[in-house]
Amino acid sequence: MLIFGGAALGEVTQEVADAAIQEALDAGINHIDTAAGYGGSEDRLGPWMAGIRNQVFLASKVGERSYEAAWASINRSLTRLRTDHLDLLQLHAVNDLETLDRVTAVDGSLRAAIRARDEGLTTHLGLTGHTHAAPSVHREGLRRFDFDSVLTPMNWKLSQDHAFRADFDSLVADARARDTAIMTIKVIARRNWHAGEKEYNTWYRPFDRQEEITAAIAWLLDNHPYVTGVATAGETRLLRFAIRAEKDRAGMTPERIDEILGRVADYESPFVGMPAF
Repeated sequence: MLIFGGAALGEVTQEVADAAIQEALDAGINHIDTAAGYGGSEDRLGPWMAGIRNQVFLASKVGERSYEAAWASINRSLTRLRTDHLDLLQLHAVNDLETLDRVTAVDGSLRAAIRARDEGLTTHLGLTGHTHAAPSVHREGLRRFDFDSVLTPMNWKLSQDHAFRADFDSLVADARARDTAIMTIKVIARRNWHAGEKEYNTWYRPFDRQEEITAAIAWLLDNHPYVTGVATAGETRLLRFAIRAEKDRAGMTPERIDEILGRVADYESPFVGMPAF
């Protein structure tokens, strides 16, 4: 169920990246998700493709909003990844309706993505985003275009926001009716960083104790059986916790999950005071 989150490779050396990629592969992870905007992530993954391309589902993202810039970005990504095609190309960080309007405009990046699919540079097209508005924006995105997947946020704390949960549930209903894959991000996000405390490469403060990570992943997968993948956090040092959590989650009861996550005093939405993207 885990998707290797390529953001973890954005600021690390090739040696660190190699160890993390091997760790993911050894654990059986075969879906790799990266992006043009993830620093050096695509470059770190590139040397691996000659040996593993036929064994993995490779996804990347384009953050440019106009057709010309997006088309150039897509081709740069293929060069950096050392492959001639992606399995999934996603429009990155479509967080609000204004951005959705831009990417779906006549000369927007969706046009470049469609061209990439038509020319065999990708098999599937998707939509991603991370804000409180993301589920409702992604639902509107599905009305405008038949995306194959959405990558949208959900975790235990976000589910307690009634408006967010209603939007998420509506997105799920629409996606399932269309046979659109639902993948999730921010499952182990604890809150945003406070000044001077940043310890990991993630833009939000993640859970970093095994018990809490296992509870967070168990909650998501137990309550959302239609989810096709859960992206791991953008930090190589946290990968092992996610791998163990996916294996051990069956031992977590709903009561135990609520006990563990409910006692975290500073657990809140990561989108409160989030940095600009």
